[in-house]
Amino acid sequence: MIDVGSGGWGRSSVTAVASLYVVRHAHAGTRGEYDGPDEERPLTDRGWRQARGLVEVLGDVGITRLLTSPYVRCRQTLEPLGEALGLPVEVDERLAEGSGFGPVLDLAEELREAPAVLCSHGDVIPDLLEALVRRGMELQDPARWPKGSTWVLVRDEEGFVKGRFIPPPA
Repeated sequence: MIDVGSGGWGRSSVTAVASLYVVRHAHAGTRGEYDGPDEERPLTDRGWRQARGLVEVLGDVGITRLLTSPYVRCRQTLEPLGEALGLPVEVDERLAEGSGFGPVLDLAEELREAPAVLCSHGDVIPDLLEALVRRGMELQDPARWPKGSTWVLVRDEEGFVKGRFIPPPA
């Protein structure tokens, strides 16, 4: 179940108008703790709990596509949700670390008609939010993006109008 607060943000209104759910990958430790290429760093036990928790957070909002950075930790973050929804987890290079907001905005335009989840990184998400705020989107919550958190981005005919933060699953 998704509970994003008051002011027209109850579950039914989010389902009706939300077009994009932007997830920061779940907990995967730190770069220095992993003895291998960073792209291959997997989720920790805590990260897997967060990933499974996304099923309760996003499992019944009508998602039709799951797209992720090619990094292992991002793919793993969406795997439980994909299994629960019977959807494949699609890898998209535009969500990779260091890609910036331009490619992600292009991807968001391609997904205009279908509620989708994007899983990316702690550098891409703030760049995306900043770009959307510059274009007129209002953040309903302070900008932040801890591991496992989600931003619900709502659009109208003109573009993205609201962004609402959902904390990481416990």
